[in-house]
Amino acid sequence: MTSVDVDTRPHRQRLLDGLAGSITETGFRDTTVADIVRRARTSRRTFYEHFASREECLIALLADANRSMIRQISEAVDPRAPWKVQVRQAIETWIGCAESEPEITLSWIRDVPALGAPARELQRDAMEGFIAMTQRLTDTPSLRAAGISPPSRQLAIMLLGGLRELIATTVEDGGRAGDVTEVAVRASIALLGPA
Repeated sequence: MTSVDVDTRPHRQRLLDGLAGSITETGFRDTTVADIVRRARTSRRTFYEHFASREECLIALLADANRSMIRQISEAVDPRAPWKVQVRQAIETWIGCAESEPEITLSWIRDVPALGAPARELQRDAMEGFIAMTQRLTDTPSLRAAGISPPSRQLAIMLLGGLRELIATTVEDGGRAGDVTEVAVRASIALLGPA
């Protein structure tokens, strides 16, 4: 976009994109509201009309990212494919999403725990969204025919928490999320498979 182009995205989205760009370039800890509004080509006043703080903006960015990831995973899974293929499709898409924005993934890992109660709500909402998605994706005729039923809430939490932590430790240790694809697929198949 050149300086004469008019940015027609809604202000909120421009601010979220501005934060994402700043996280990619300098990380969340070094990002200021001034950085966000400069990238969004808007004002501090506009920022504070949408968000009370940069932390609130980060929570909104990550909530949007979670919804997008859930949508992408849901769309990637072919309910007519053999069940193990469906598991692979879901895991590969999840990992692909994490790899497509590695700095945002790192922000989830490093910055969210320091945000306190609002971040805890974000984490719980994200987990609930992933639980619902997992139960929906496993509640199909082809999976029932293979002897697989939707996992209990507790089993879904174990599966999703394990996958999240596996990706987090891998990325924090300097690896790529894709490095754990095969172990993530095998573990998911073992947990979800027929009893």
